[in-house]
Amino acid sequence: MTDALQPATPPLRILHVMRAPVGGLFRHVLDLAGAQSRRGHAVGIVADSTSADALTVERLNGIAPALRLGLSLIPMSRQPGLGDLAAVRRVAKIARALDLDVLHGHGAKGGAYARLAKTWLSVRDPARVRVFYTPHGGSLHYKPHTAAGIVFMVLERIMGRMTDGLIFESAYASDAYTRLVGGGVARRIIPNGLQLEDFVVRAPADDAADFLFIGELRALKGVDVLLAALARIAAARPVRAVIVGGGPDAETFKCQAHDLGLDGSVVVFPGAMPAPEAFPRGRCLVVPSRAESFPYVVLEAGAAGKPLIATRVGGIPEIVAGTAMELIAPGSVDELVRAMERVLADPAAADARAAALRNVVQQKFTVAAMTDAVLDFYRAPTSL
Repeated sequence: MTDALQPATPPLRILHVMRAPVGGLFRHVLDLAGAQSRRGHAVGIVADSTSADALTVERLNGIAPALRLGLSLIPMSRQPGLGDLAAVRRVAKIARALDLDVLHGHGAKGGAYARLAKTWLSVRDPARVRVFYTPHGGSLHYKPHTAAGIVFMVLERIMGRMTDGLIFESAYASDAYTRLVGGGVARRIIPNGLQLEDFVVRAPADDAADFLFIGELRALKGVDVLLAALARIAAARPVRAVIVGGGPDAETFKCQAHDLGLDGSVVVFPGAMPAPEAFPRGRCLVVPSRAESFPYVVLEAGAAGKPLIATRVGGIPEIVAGTAMELIAPGSVDELVRAMERVLADPAAADARAAALRNVVQQKFTVAAMTDAVLDFYRAPTSL
């Protein structure tokens, strides 16, 4: 099915709720909302009004004309507090005015607001609105015996009674939720998908570095492991890397690069930029994350034919399944060094693995397939 086809059943009125319009979650909501709108459904988005940057505003302005139910920006705090009550009331008020069929919450805050708003709405019409929740990974990284993990588990069990369906982008995320929270709610595993324009081979520039990192600069992403591996390789042979992104640990990583003698000649930090723009800057993408859910950058690298080194975490094994792409243990400098040296020694083999991964991504991970599956779940009898 293509996005241009009209729905065979009556169109739905759908409102997506998220907090911060950033990262993979933001991309997922934009892709899904846009595709649903092109299918003839009436779609709206509610997001935080306090966390937008220039790129966010540009993307929101781009989708706004397609949103028949509008774009509503309201204050949403990152940390729990009294402001959450006001936000839930605002979401419920917007939802009531739109006469919805579906409320779809994304991320911990978006999921909580959507489900609590449904409870508010149910006082008047208990059967009208169905609510779906996609965690998008972040809160699933909580350890079950920590204070944060216990609070998350208790709240999710309470809100599970308000949920008609859970959507996970990977089996890993579904299993993590079951381990932390339990079962009892209808669920489906629906992988993230890419747009047709993502399936363009991004050849390296003539002056491309050997290795490339793209992502948020924080400890969870394993940039420190990459820097340590680069220092070992640089001691034996020339090597260059580009680290693209920004984040809370950017200065820490720049200091580490300086202390290791890597800054300038071996490693550069050009700042954040979209993945398609960054891909030509390096010959092989390195994803050294300590934890992930279902990272878009791995999908995008696959679609772009970019050689890849990645850790065996989250849903990454599900993306590369059926290929010869070898994954490494998170946090292991030794394994990362060996993987990087294999790429340097045999770039043709790395290119062949990348071509095989591109074929898999083209077959399995598209926005059209993702949208088909989500709309089918909205209407499924088990979710009513």
